[in-house]
Amino acid sequence: MKDTILPQTLQDAIRYFSDPDVCLKFVAELRWPNGPYCPRCQGKELSFLSTRRLWKCKECKKQFSVKVGTIFEDSPLGLDKWLAVIWMIANDKNGISSYEIHRGLGITQKSAWFLLHRIRLAMKTGTFQKLNGTVEADETFIGGKSQNMHQR
Repeated sequence: MKDTILPQTLQDAIRYFSDPDVCLKFVAELRWPNGPYCPRCQGKELSFLSTRRLWKCKECKKQFSVKVGTIFEDSPLGLDKWLAVIWMIANDKNGISSYEIHRGLGITQKSAWFLLHRIRLAMKTGTFQKLNGTVEADETFIGGKSQNMHQR
């Protein structure tokens, strides 16, 4: 990111982020400006498994990717889609809809909606870190009619 010219158009962004190694380097530099560390034990002694694009901590012996602990985690979509959508949101003056993302990147509208909400939340909080905590719900109804339940 330090010496890189960032894309100016959507076509440039899609072309730029189409390389998985560029995406990995881009997100790793954003996430860990002082070098990667283990999200589990905060260990700094790591080895990089280039064939799988993962790091392995030499202290706790666990493997992790750049997605762990971020809004990108638990998403089957690659960083190429995520970063293109972030570029689209950041560079659109009037906002962007999930249908526009769906048409532009060739993903489902449901996936586009999911990406859009996670990215908006990340932009609001100013970090890509995944939110954690407790969710409270009042007056919740779970289940159906008792007559529709199975005998057991």
